[in-house]
Amino acid sequence: MDSLNELIKGKIPCEETGIQIRHTLCAICSPANNCGIDAYVKDGRLIKVEGTQEHPKNHGFLCTKGQANRAFIYRKDRILTPLKRVGERGEGKFQAISWEEAYGEIAARLNGIKAEDGPEAVAFFGGYNKWYRPWLRRFAHSFGSMNYGTESSTCMTGGWIAWKLSSGRLSSPDMGNCDLFLGWAYNPYYSRYLNVKLAEECKGKGTKFIIVDPRITPAVEKLADLHLRPYPGTDGALALCMANILIQKGWIDQEYIDTYVHGFAEYAEYVKNFHGGNIEALTGVPYVQVEEACRMIHESRAMAINENSAPIPHHKNGVQNYRAIMALSAITGNYDRSGGQRPVKHTFTHQVSGFLTREDDFADGTEPKDARPAVGAERFPLWYHMEREMQVVDLSRQILEGTPYPVKAVFAMGMNMRMLPDVDEWEKALKKLDFFVDTDLFLTDTAKLADIVLPACSSFERGEFMTYAKGYAWYTNPVIDRVGDSKSDAEILKDLAWVMNLEDEPLKAGYEANIRDMVQDLDITVEQLRESDLPVHVPGSGQPPMGSYIQGGMDTPTGKFELYSELIAAHPEWGLDPLPTYCEPLNGGDPKEYPMILCSGGRLPHTLHSRLHPIPWLRSMRPDPMADISLEDAREHGLEAGQDMELYTKNGGIFVKANPTSRVPKGVVFFYHGYPEADVNRLLSREHVDPYSGFPAYNSTRCGIRALSGSADHRPGEKPMEKEEG
Repeated sequence: MDSLNELIKGKIPCEETGIQIRHTLCAICSPANNCGIDAYVKDGRLIKVEGTQEHPKNHGFLCTKGQANRAFIYRKDRILTPLKRVGERGEGKFQAISWEEAYGEIAARLNGIKAEDGPEAVAFFGGYNKWYRPWLRRFAHSFGSMNYGTESSTCMTGGWIAWKLSSGRLSSPDMGNCDLFLGWAYNPYYSRYLNVKLAEECKGKGTKFIIVDPRITPAVEKLADLHLRPYPGTDGALALCMANILIQKGWIDQEYIDTYVHGFAEYAEYVKNFHGGNIEALTGVPYVQVEEACRMIHESRAMAINENSAPIPHHKNGVQNYRAIMALSAITGNYDRSGGQRPVKHTFTHQVSGFLTREDDFADGTEPKDARPAVGAERFPLWYHMEREMQVVDLSRQILEGTPYPVKAVFAMGMNMRMLPDVDEWEKALKKLDFFVDTDLFLTDTAKLADIVLPACSSFERGEFMTYAKGYAWYTNPVIDRVGDSKSDAEILKDLAWVMNLEDEPLKAGYEANIRDMVQDLDITVEQLRESDLPVHVPGSGQPPMGSYIQGGMDTPTGKFELYSELIAAHPEWGLDPLPTYCEPLNGGDPKEYPMILCSGGRLPHTLHSRLHPIPWLRSMRPDPMADISLEDAREHGLEAGQDMELYTKNGGIFVKANPTSRVPKGVVFFYHGYPEADVNRLLSREHVDPYSGFPAYNSTRCGIRALSGSADHRPGEKPMEKEEG
């Protein structure tokens, strides 16, 4: 007995303990990772996780977030059954109901609003996790509404728009073959941890690293040969100055430009505005350092660029800054060249795997004809032209104002209003709705505003198709019992398609049948994938040879890399610039009253938005909401480590702890979002956005700080919020 207890205590898988190891994937963060998991399971419950050594993605590694899966799955606020609101919105008072009751009410209310106000009066939102997005998009279209949108209204898509404008296709750095890596906002030690191994291997082989980041990060300390520290939002000016130096010194590939690049003459004339006489004032980067970066580019054989689709677009000038950075790849002849930028196509749910599926055909197969344009189409016409979905940043305004038409209901899956600017306005908007449904694992503050809440299950509790780089695909099987009466998001959408009488037979057929249709062109079947305990290599997969895309003509109006966008030029009514022009990133306001720059979009290695803050051992790594400020700013404001301070903008203030550090520059405040009791997105305006993408300026907003005397749990003007938010 003692030996058995020791085996159980040690979580040793064997017949005696009844513990089994089953393989699945971690879906806490982006589908770009979805690392392999060894799930230690006893009596249908998860008791331990480890990384799967044989998995082609993570090779046994797991980040802190992945290690938290057991605590994540069994959080105390897991929703166990469908819920119906019985109190005021936001009170969190619900009664348990059956799935049949929930489906019946949802169908009656949504179909009723459609009959009275039109299908566009219902908006469909997809948040975390992202795996079900093609199904939700198709569901919205089959319902008749173009108002499908996701949290990618503030994440990643701004960068994709910039890529599509420039080259017609998303691209990625060919780090393994470069000898110079220009790491713009590059810090894999905090984000995309699996890149660390390759980066350090390249460093060991002699690859030079230029890191561009206002902060001193682990990437700066471990990798950088040169560190450029621009003020937040001035990346475009820095890139344009680099281009000017490269052009003036003749350190460009003129033959490549003449053959494959469009708009060089106009671009070369424009970049003359960024030079040694103004670049330090604009960006904070000394001109001699910019010159040194250009010398390193000139001396390199092949330069790859990490331009990062999260932090760079989160400015008023985000898309243009992004385009300016990517232009460096074109003028140096490094686009679609070995060791430069590799053009890629998505395989499935934003993964690049070296083969194609019919995902897009499925997702867009029922787009309604002659439907009213989606929310945000008038305000952000480039976004709508390229994405054909609503820009969610404009949804709260349209709900409250009712223009250009009313939105009376929202059907959401994994919605987190804390990921959007001006959270107070979002609360008002969601409370104004006639009907609001949210599907989630947890009873979040957003879910507490809903009329009906539906319980979703985790990736451990469902089967799921996934693809990985270098030609791998997988179809997982459930490895643990479902928590409560939860269902997968795809099951919910299939069930509702039947109850709501949507004329969409493929959607009604369900997830596995849809996947079977999507992979019909591959030399592998769903049955073969389900039989395997690990990802399977897809026969015939592989990337096209470097150079084939530019030689065959790019997916742009001119067939070339466009420094001057002919799409934008063809639409002067949009009021946008065809060249990657630069503008001041900060919002209005008195610089004397708001003398500092708030950068709120940074990463911490143990968090993801607000989804992991309620997990105690992760929260313990940074238990208090803390503002990182420079040592100089701390002295000027009389702030010591851990002291209470107010962080404020024109939208209001929050109360946080000071964290003086030598890692951040003077005049900039870095604050991590997602703390419910100090929600920085309450301070941000939905008006301070990029007109090209609609992305909020999370990373460059005017702000001020002031020391507070004493300590208090609640101060006048602060809105107390619970700490349990997902």
